[in-house]
Amino acid sequence: MLRSEINRLMAEAEALFAHHGYVPPPWAFWSPAEWAAHPQQARFCAAHQMGWDITDFGAGRFLQRGLILLCTRNGIQNVAGERPYAEKIMVVREDQETPYHWHKIKTEDIINRGGGDFVIEIVGTDAAGAPTADTIDVLLDGAVRRVPARQPIVLKTGESVTLFPGQAHRFYGRGGTGTVLVGEVSQVNDDWHDNFFLESVGRFATVEEDEEPRHPLWSELEAF
Repeated sequence: MLRSEINRLMAEAEALFAHHGYVPPPWAFWSPAEWAAHPQQARFCAAHQMGWDITDFGAGRFLQRGLILLCTRNGIQNVAGERPYAEKIMVVREDQETPYHWHKIKTEDIINRGGGDFVIEIVGTDAAGAPTADTIDVLLDGAVRRVPARQPIVLKTGESVTLFPGQAHRFYGRGGTGTVLVGEVSQVNDDWHDNFFLESVGRFATVEEDEEPRHPLWSELEAF
């Protein structure tokens, strides 16, 4: 992805945050120079995978397959004394797919925080991580619904779904309803070791530098 495209997407996400009254930590808006002036926080956020994450999953078609994430709180898995939870905000466009993936450790709630309708499809996995055709018990705001594998589940504003380890899921915004602001509250998030896709994808975007960064991605914070 071009840095100019990433910068534009960050600006659009910031406008969406303001529209819905969502206020992230102040460092979410820091320039590279401001991060350089706060090396302790840069090291902390880098170690905890906290900050901006914009990806096209290696497909080069961001509007069809891509995601904007901002991880605002997180611990480190299997480290004593670390926070056991994480929080994210995501921007999901109409018909923009995040492909099927699952976690071995993390349980998470995915919440429609505002905007359009959020659609999620869930499929179980076996011991080898392969998808199954089994019907699934899905927890939706405290109510259990039994649904066929991969059946679209639509979440309106304020509604949420709980995803348990081994439940592979893909999601997207429902066409014609607008961009969705999506929240995630979960156990510790670890994109390096606890994120498994049902197909081969590039989890992180390859960035081509054509202008200065608006804000660094969390994967770039180690440089500060």
